[in-house]
Amino acid sequence: MKIKLLALVSVLLLSTRGIAQNYPVPVSERNEKMMEGKFEPTWESLKSYRVPEWFKNAKFGIWAHWGPQCVEGSGDWMARSMYMEGTPEYKYHVEHYGHPSEVGFKDIIPLFKAEKWNPDKLVAFYKKIGAQYFFALGNHHDNFDLWDSKYQPWNSVNMGPKRDILAEWEKAARKYGLPFGISFHADHAWTWYEPSQRYDRNGPKAGAPYDGILTKADGKGKWWEGYDPQDLYAQNHPLSKGSWADGMIHSQWAWGNGACLPTQEYCTNFYDRTIDAINRYNPDLIYFDVTVAPFYPISDAGLKIAAHFYNRNMTMHKGELEAVMFGKILDEEQRKALVWDVERGAPNEIVDQPWQTCTCIGGWHYNTSIYKNDWYKSAADVVKLLVDIVSKNGNLLLSVPLRSDGTFDEKEEKVLNEFGDWMNINKEAIYNTRPWKIFGEGPIAETDIKINAQGFNEGAYSHATAQEIRFTQTKKDLYAIVLAWPTENQILIKSLSNKSNLFSGKISKVELLGYGKVPFTRTDKGLVINMPEKQINGIAPVFRIK
Repeated sequence: MKIKLLALVSVLLLSTRGIAQNYPVPVSERNEKMMEGKFEPTWESLKSYRVPEWFKNAKFGIWAHWGPQCVEGSGDWMARSMYMEGTPEYKYHVEHYGHPSEVGFKDIIPLFKAEKWNPDKLVAFYKKIGAQYFFALGNHHDNFDLWDSKYQPWNSVNMGPKRDILAEWEKAARKYGLPFGISFHADHAWTWYEPSQRYDRNGPKAGAPYDGILTKADGKGKWWEGYDPQDLYAQNHPLSKGSWADGMIHSQWAWGNGACLPTQEYCTNFYDRTIDAINRYNPDLIYFDVTVAPFYPISDAGLKIAAHFYNRNMTMHKGELEAVMFGKILDEEQRKALVWDVERGAPNEIVDQPWQTCTCIGGWHYNTSIYKNDWYKSAADVVKLLVDIVSKNGNLLLSVPLRSDGTFDEKEEKVLNEFGDWMNINKEAIYNTRPWKIFGEGPIAETDIKINAQGFNEGAYSHATAQEIRFTQTKKDLYAIVLAWPTENQILIKSLSNKSNLFSGKISKVELLGYGKVPFTRTDKGLVINMPEKQINGIAPVFRIK
């Protein structure tokens, strides 16, 4: 009761630098001390953050969103959905592995072998097709750590592949000169795993509780003897309000609306694990799948992680801050302290502060249904998103789902190779660029497209035609990128007409990247460019305008 009252009151106290909030569930630094330095765990202090130039220039990264939830091939959130009676994930799990009262997600972990995983080969390929930074999954909502974790015995060294996944990813990223990122999602296991406390309401197993309630004592004689399932499931607590309603968790993602508040022990454990990974693997970027920051606004865990991350990074770079930490659903002030991440979507305007879209060519975890039904994004889809995002001062982080064995399938490979071919020709219009005076023109550019929660509006951009043109620029050149190859042999760019006040200077030359000079005429209606008869690529033509 006291915790709930404190959560409602949230008294603000003055600190030596800015305003420090009195959090209901403060973390302990007994195990992992927050590094002190320029940054303190307050918004006022963190707002002095500046986005590093390398990130502004990078524009494109690839993410290996990969862990034991890929074993069954049922897609993202399967370790939650397998405990929801009647869902496709539940039915598949029961048919192929067993009932969740007898075979839970913990029993899937040993089947995650990573037997064909070659991080060196994968990262080399990602760099070849254009990635300028690389992200690995540190843990997901399933609460399984993909490194030799000091504070989570359910980890990839103790079981499953019995390899330090993060260490091997980091080694490959450093070898190929890519900034290395780690994403952490396990803070939400507390509510995310609540269905594992349920039981079937129908059928022969009705009333038999799922394995989310098991304890260490229940493991005697089992493969997991000596391990406590509560270290994985974290379900030794009451259910959140409306927990049996499968979608309720989304309205409780920011720890309100009746979410069962986590304990100090739980919040501190996530803090310790995150600091441990930062100290071991020295990431250049860290990502959290949260509203604002981990456990915000009920705990100081997220702001302490940010302060530690920034201060430690500065000591490693002789006083220069080269770190990037992402948060979602940030207000204008919070975007000064963290980099705004938009999931599967984008704002439809130029944003002053650099930001990032995270999306996936399929599902976040490997999904065989997406493979079988040819539901992957095409290379053209990825290019459209990338160009649109970059024109608005953003970066694109693209997840490529790996199968449980550590490989992507041949359909994904085809998409990536086609995308890489386009990037190889047109990368100068992407890397090291900045937005122009406007981001673009066309029916989509002129539409008021709203962001839904974390993002989730990318479908509005995926049907762009040759009417959609986006602009980027360097100090020397302006680039006009047409989001689809035109069916006719002419392109009209209205923003570059004789009468346009956006570009008053003379246009002396127009070049199609990968081809060369192309004839053009500047009229009162716009810049008319005559296209070559043969397509350079079937995706999106890019013009360099002098």
